[in-house]
Amino acid sequence: MAEGVKVIKEFLKSPFRLNALYSIADIFHIEEGESHIISEKDLQRISNLKTAQTALAVFEMPKSSVPDEKVELSLALDSIRDPGNLGTIIRMCDWFGVEQLLCSLDTVDCFNPKVVQATMGSLTRVNVVYTDLKSYLSSTSSFKYGAFMDGENIHEASLKTKNAIIVLGNEANGISSEIKSELDAKISIPSYGVVKGAESLNVAMAGAILLSEFKRR
Repeated sequence: MAEGVKVIKEFLKSPFRLNALYSIADIFHIEEGESHIISEKDLQRISNLKTAQTALAVFEMPKSSVPDEKVELSLALDSIRDPGNLGTIIRMCDWFGVEQLLCSLDTVDCFNPKVVQATMGSLTRVNVVYTDLKSYLSSTSSFKYGAFMDGENIHEASLKTKNAIIVLGNEANGISSEIKSELDAKISIPSYGVVKGAESLNVAMAGAILLSEFKRR
């Protein structure tokens, strides 16, 4: 389910197949039968948002894909649970040109309406793959980095920017011990705060800083 004109237009331009579209006006000019004009009251009734955004569309979920070993740089998520965080991370991958996002099987569903909304359409351009993360990391030839508080300073570390995977951990507990055992290196983002009052960065924010440094290299 996608809501709002901008998000829906992104999906309509993509390979995602439209099932039905409901809007308060004929905005999209698509084939009759797939599009339905409804009242604002009815749109609000079917919307997941506190305030409905003009239109709502239902698209068919694509078939599950498998990890692509040929991708130069992938991001991997170990048990990310917050829909807003996942949506922001998908949007971040789109911004930095990361085509593949690997998710552990207990990571929140990327087709959760809150995730879809947070991606602002970027879900159509990022291949999100759910897999047994430990098994995949143990079998891949890619160099595996993990984000930790006590890792090597990302700005000083010697980075392999090709054939690499960056792993981000759970919002509360970080990277699990079973995933940690499969990693090749630990990296961190240095804190410059004088008081050191902030314990950590939001996982999506941390991911953006790490990807920026990998892409800069």
